[in-house]
Amino acid sequence: MKPNPSAPSRKRLWRLPLLAMGMASLLSGLWGGLVRLPLNLPLPSDSANWITFHGPLMVAGFLGTVIGLERAVGLPGKWTYAAPVLTGAGAMALAGGVLGWPGLILLTLGSACFVAVTFRVVQLQKAMFTITMCLGALLWFVGNLLWLWEWPVNRVVLWWIAFLALTIVGERLDLSRFQKLERSATPTLIGALGLFLSGVALSAIWQIPGECLAGGGLLALALWLGRFDIARRTIRQPGLPRFMAVCLLGGYFWLGLTGVLLLLSAPLESGLRYDAALHSFFIGFVFSMIFGHAPVIFPSVLMLPVSFHGRFYVHVAALHASLLFRVSSDLAAWPVGRQWGGGLNAVAIALFLANTVTALATGTKRSQPGGSHRMAAKDAG
Repeated sequence: MKPNPSAPSRKRLWRLPLLAMGMASLLSGLWGGLVRLPLNLPLPSDSANWITFHGPLMVAGFLGTVIGLERAVGLPGKWTYAAPVLTGAGAMALAGGVLGWPGLILLTLGSACFVAVTFRVVQLQKAMFTITMCLGALLWFVGNLLWLWEWPVNRVVLWWIAFLALTIVGERLDLSRFQKLERSATPTLIGALGLFLSGVALSAIWQIPGECLAGGGLLALALWLGRFDIARRTIRQPGLPRFMAVCLLGGYFWLGLTGVLLLLSAPLESGLRYDAALHSFFIGFVFSMIFGHAPVIFPSVLMLPVSFHGRFYVHVAALHASLLFRVSSDLAAWPVGRQWGGGLNAVAIALFLANTVTALATGTKRSQPGGSHRMAAKDAG
């Protein structure tokens, strides 16, 4: 039987609206964050929620939807798409100015569906990396429940950090199966995870000791990843493998710094140290992971090729430099520097989006019949 060329197009049509909702959540959350700095930016009507829900739009709306979509793509059955559909719809309700419970309920239901998806993955392949990611999904759901029960965001955010930290650690563990690890690798990882999870659980009833314990766990996880992750080997390879390794190793630095800041700055409350700790994790660690994995994730989700280019290092360098300036300004209690650093963080993310879209367009053009010859002739010229 001949392959149906229209099948990939139909799948893309199903996935594109979900990805679009994730991107809309990212942009509205970024814009709200810039206004919170504060920067004097215009705010569309009915978009006050962009400021109020800056964090949830970024974590649950953008990251929750994109991660849910990525996981659904790799599993059979349309039911797996319920998670990104619900989180995307919930984020759009918040971003669209819908007040009250609808957006929060949809986001919480979406995270519950994601727990079911990750549990299904564990059933299909029971391994440490699948169990780790399933635990991360469960902690996200618990955090959303606490938020739904009107816990303040500063008490909930550690649960959201746990969701992303365990998801990323699980993904890295998946790849570590292709290398022979030392005997000490598994027990030290279990110890680091246990320390971190104990801190997250304890923070619900005893905030300061719990957050300090969780900070120590994040620092231990960063040291483990820096020591055992395959990125230490792939950084010696040229092209895309080296780029991904640079992003990953840079992200582990920010993960470790988050742990140190939690140890020194607990309890998590509003203020400059709170800003430094949260953005070291969500911008430094998480976006480093996004930058590094985007050339692989976008082709699998959109079924389109990505053409890797050396200019990708520009948005990576811009992210790290601007975040270092922002966090330093936070710790020095310099609000103007924080504003500049935050604004440049957004510029770095905008550069990433522009470079990714350009790479998708170039990769698609080269994949077309005769496209590679036309591009080669153009490059030679």
